[in-house]
Amino acid sequence: MVDLTEEKHKAFVYAVKNQYWYQMYIDDLPIWGVVGKEEDKKYYIYTHKKFDISYNGKQIVDVTLTPERKELLRVGAKIKFTYEVNWKMSSVKFEDRFDKYLDPNFFQHRIHWFSIFNSFMMVIFLVGLVSMILMRTLRKDYARYSKDEEADDMERDLGDEYGWKQIHGDVFRPASNVMLFSALIGAGYQLTSVVLCVITFAILGELYTERGSMLSTTIFVYAATSPINGYFGGSLYARMGGKQWIKQMLMSAFIVPALVCGTAFFINFIAIYYHASRAIPFGTMVAVTCICIFVILPLTLIGTIVGRNLDGQPDYPCRVNAVPRPIPEKKWFMEPAVIILLGGVLPFGSIFIEMYFIFTSFWAYKIYYVYGFMLLVFLILIIVTVCVTIVCTYFLLNAEDYRWQWTSFMSAASTSIYVYMYSFYYFFFKTKMYGLFQTAFYFGYMALFSGALGIICGTVGYFGTNLFVRKIYSNVKID
Repeated sequence: MVDLTEEKHKAFVYAVKNQYWYQMYIDDLPIWGVVGKEEDKKYYIYTHKKFDISYNGKQIVDVTLTPERKELLRVGAKIKFTYEVNWKMSSVKFEDRFDKYLDPNFFQHRIHWFSIFNSFMMVIFLVGLVSMILMRTLRKDYARYSKDEEADDMERDLGDEYGWKQIHGDVFRPASNVMLFSALIGAGYQLTSVVLCVITFAILGELYTERGSMLSTTIFVYAATSPINGYFGGSLYARMGGKQWIKQMLMSAFIVPALVCGTAFFINFIAIYYHASRAIPFGTMVAVTCICIFVILPLTLIGTIVGRNLDGQPDYPCRVNAVPRPIPEKKWFMEPAVIILLGGVLPFGSIFIEMYFIFTSFWAYKIYYVYGFMLLVFLILIIVTVCVTIVCTYFLLNAEDYRWQWTSFMSAASTSIYVYMYSFYYFFFKTKMYGLFQTAFYFGYMALFSGALGIICGTVGYFGTNLFVRKIYSNVKID
């Protein structure tokens, strides 16, 4: 029984007027219902809930909710809420009980298949284009540099030398802000491993059938893969001559958890203020903090120690000059800032349709289950990112600019900028969210998603570019 005071009356009228609906779970099966209905500018609330529950043996296989009995909302009324439960047998198997919630007409639409085919053709085109351009161009470069080697000193001094060979003494110079760079690279390797593992588990184990299983699996895999972060971040920091390895290890271990927890706690304060059910319990906050301190940190430390000892010695094909070479002036479109902004266009083009399906499953409460599509798109994204960053880096080096480490990372990571811009379009044209809490909730978690994707793409881009740079400089004779 609810006494409808003026304050409660306003709250119920507001909910009915704005077509509020609610979500509940019975044995992990989601059910939805509307608060009320508007008729002839009068607002009614449903006071009776009818639950039809189907079972097979001793297991629940289906739940249906039907709201009934409209009652007019007026100040001073006493509203009595009731419910009834009807049980009936069903032949649906327990493992098939989620089939009714899947939407194959949406997720397996022809557009989805076409986007995969389109992205796959983009990969073939890019790989072929990169291979053709770089092989032909590099062959000419090698021939020119070999000719220069045969010339005497006078001809070489009078010759017009230019290109990527001229910066061989600076190309392997440590990146600026080595500690942050190595921490981001280590975190990127870890996040890439997490994405691949979780998608594989989702394909094999159907994680969508249990509420919260996807998040729990992600947290477990992230904690378990912490040694990967420490190994790659710590070894890279050692190869670049870093000395404060403990500080680097702490930054590498906590850079992603700090961003996630900071954003989640900020949104949580807003949720508590609005008395929203999305508020994270204090116990969960403590548990996550304990995982970071007692699991992630020690495993990252182990990975850092192993990485520094096994792969921490510089093994560059060219020695680094003591004095940095001045970077010559170049055209505006060869500047690192321009290359960075343009580098994310093609990777975003290969995934933006899949982003629509992922956003819809998360914000429109559809159950995403086509993880085979997601794995294929993720692999396509990796290949496209590597191809694009290699081309961008070649142009940068040919302009005799040796600042390729951050440029390769950021040109690939700029994909996240376009994903975040797309989230603005989705918010204003595909959702009906409004108000401070919903806006902060949406854009806060979209910023986390875009940031994580940027770190992954940046790491993949740096990985491919690093192999490419080592390859081309190891094949040229250096005086």
